[in-house]
Amino acid sequence: MPKDLPPELWSYIFDLAADEDVIFYPGLPTTMAQSTWFKPPWKDDWQLRTPQDAINMIQRRSYATKKTVIATCRGWRRLGTEFLVRCLFFDNPTKLRDLCAIFDRDPGLGWWARRIHITHFSNGRGPKIDDFENPLISILHHCPNLEIFIVDWPMASSFGPIAETLGAYCTKLRTVHWHVPSETLPKVIWALDSLPSLVSVHIEFDAPTVDSDTITLGAASNVRLNLVNLHQLSLRGFCQEFLEQATGWNFPGLRSFSFDFGSNRHDLPDLVSFLAHHGTQLLLLDLDCIPPLDVCTILDMCPLLVVFSFNPDWKLPSMNGNDTLTNANSEDDFSQPVAIVNRPHEHIKHIGLHGLLYAFGVGYAAEYASVDPLRTMMIRRANDRNFDALVKANFPSLRCVRVLSPTVLLDLDAADGPDVLCFERWERWWNMCNHMGVRLEDCTGAQLGILPQDEEDEEEEVEEEEERWDDDETECEYKNDTGGGVSVTELRQLLDECRKMSAERDNPTFEFTFH
Repeated sequence: MPKDLPPELWSYIFDLAADEDVIFYPGLPTTMAQSTWFKPPWKDDWQLRTPQDAINMIQRRSYATKKTVIATCRGWRRLGTEFLVRCLFFDNPTKLRDLCAIFDRDPGLGWWARRIHITHFSNGRGPKIDDFENPLISILHHCPNLEIFIVDWPMASSFGPIAETLGAYCTKLRTVHWHVPSETLPKVIWALDSLPSLVSVHIEFDAPTVDSDTITLGAASNVRLNLVNLHQLSLRGFCQEFLEQATGWNFPGLRSFSFDFGSNRHDLPDLVSFLAHHGTQLLLLDLDCIPPLDVCTILDMCPLLVVFSFNPDWKLPSMNGNDTLTNANSEDDFSQPVAIVNRPHEHIKHIGLHGLLYAFGVGYAAEYASVDPLRTMMIRRANDRNFDALVKANFPSLRCVRVLSPTVLLDLDAADGPDVLCFERWERWWNMCNHMGVRLEDCTGAQLGILPQDEEDEEEEVEEEEERWDDDETECEYKNDTGGGVSVTELRQLLDECRKMSAERDNPTFEFTFH
């Protein structure tokens, strides 16, 4: 280790090499975060990497970089050890016991920990997080500066003791991600009450194992949470009782609210009442559920929204007022324009669209259409009516409409585009957006209709372009928006560099382990 560089400079260099800016950002990914295409080395088909998967990959790479740093020399090990434990990422909870032993030998290491992330990928198989309650609690005792605590694994009996430990020892916590049974709602309320510095909260509630009417809050029913720092709230699953309680809580800084009801169709929470109290300052509102909601009323309650996501499979009322909010199975009149706003919403710039599995006639929806053609037709009509309402007259500031479902994009890629009978729908939507100057995107942020191509296809396109220019005896360059140009040779070099970078990014040469 060169002796002419002070330790502070080496620490700065290690900090840059660790590349942890995204890891320590307190916000959680929303459905508007972009997925990315990649092709696994063991498969021929393109796959989508979700934003959550991308963050997990970044954590693995960062750990590998930091591990290399401390293995270089004794000086770097002394300076770099703090970076190694700043982010503790586990895809195998059995490693919690190893970390617990390390912290027991050197308790001071936990002082550096800022993020703990335990990801879940085994689909219900393998160990449970409850089996590692004691080592996880012991680890939390050593982490007074913890800011982010994410546990993707479902927590059952262990949630109470873990939540108590967070409230007692991790008072600087800003971000939490919990997956809990509905019966633990009282403990969730007490846990949130003990963590006043929270900025981002995501809670997924599993279906209750007993009659929901038997769930009692006890003394927690009298708690009125005052989370003045809360900026982002994301709920998934059976959160009816939580939302009912949260309607009376104080969230003065809430700017982002996401609600995902999954495939549930009954006992929809009273979102209108919740938004009547907390929608005034929202900038992002994401509503993903099968039962339709009163969009007109909701948008009136959220006048500052910039980003709004909803399900265009909903059967919304017509402008003539004869329809009521019904499911897409209804055979009500589809001839009238849909009422999506009571008055133009001045601030919405980005609209996200959930659902749309039936819109393009590919994937599972193509098979289902032959089984229940009437319902498929009704949903497609609802899709068309709702999309036709996304006009500048209703949303004067609209810039982008994004199809959010990765399933839709994967189905389109597998079928190489929409079904012949549904191609007209894609073309009509595309022309409508293009005429308004609005960008129509898929979940990767690319224009809807641009699918990934294999290298062979890309090379053929470049050769075809080059031959066409040679035949016309024109100068071989692509013109950009500013009138400049680049040569085909430069483009090929850039393409080769991008392929190399992509190969390095998508095929890491290491496996994550914590020692």
